[in-house]
Amino acid sequence: MRIGRRAVTLGGMSRPTGRRAAAPQESALRESAPQESAPRLPLAEEPLRPTFARERAARKAGLWPVAGCDEAGRGPLAGPVVAAAVILDPQRIPRGLDDSKKLTAEKREILYERICAMAEVGVAFGSPARIDRDNIRQASLWALSRAVRALPVAPQLVFVDGCDKIDVPCDCRAVISGDALVLSIAAASIVAKVTRDRLMARIGAACPGYGFERHMGYGVPAHTRALATLGPTRHHRQSFAPVRAAAQRVAAQLAAEHIAVEHLVAERLVAEQLVAETAAAERQAAERLAVEAAAEGAATEAPATLPVLGIAS
Repeated sequence: MRIGRRAVTLGGMSRPTGRRAAAPQESALRESAPQESAPRLPLAEEPLRPTFARERAARKAGLWPVAGCDEAGRGPLAGPVVAAAVILDPQRIPRGLDDSKKLTAEKREILYERICAMAEVGVAFGSPARIDRDNIRQASLWALSRAVRALPVAPQLVFVDGCDKIDVPCDCRAVISGDALVLSIAAASIVAKVTRDRLMARIGAACPGYGFERHMGYGVPAHTRALATLGPTRHHRQSFAPVRAAAQRVAAQLAAEHIAVEHLVAERLVAEQLVAETAAAERQAAERLAVEAAAEGAATEAPATLPVLGIAS
């Protein structure tokens, strides 16, 4: 049906709009019809909060238990990537669960203890050596699959944060921004983050000077300065560009220092040889002078004689 011209009011003035005026019957129908309000859009400043909706729907569909998986530590220059898998008990969900990045360290510690006490938890680590060998993405996916296998109860469905599915012996669904949408993934993000932070604090105590306990291995200025001064440790990811560059600088510096030390050693050996030769020459000269002096003394010394006595007969 073609709609003709009608008038709308703009700032108190009317102008034609290219549509005809509605017939009285049409106006009456519109007035009597219930008005549907537009769906309320979330404000930009309203943060997303994870819910248990996906887990609940899976349970109704007969898929239970359901695990959520997430990792921590993909970006740092040092330390492992840590993955966690969590199966929440629908009757005992800790209050306050959220994406770990939105929580303070103190709040994460509190929720970590509650999750471990009230849910099934599995944790796995992708070492720096594995990261260097396989790359960080593959090491993360491997750790996530190992975390699921570390659960004390085998899940029938796994929700994993991100866009990659993982190798698990059950159904797996990837959820982008899952730690902000799925409650079990949010719980896993907390477990992974706290586990890794605690580990980096221990590494920091074992490797003083780097500040791992403060920056958790991320490439902050204090860390890059320590790398430039002290060089990489076995906990660093040697395949990461800043670590590789620092290792090359330290190697070049050590090589230059080694050459300088070799030069110093050579110079010292030459000096010691000169001192030894000079001392030997001085000894030989002293011995020669002593021999000559002894010879001169023997030549100038007169022999002792007795006086001739006359005897009367």
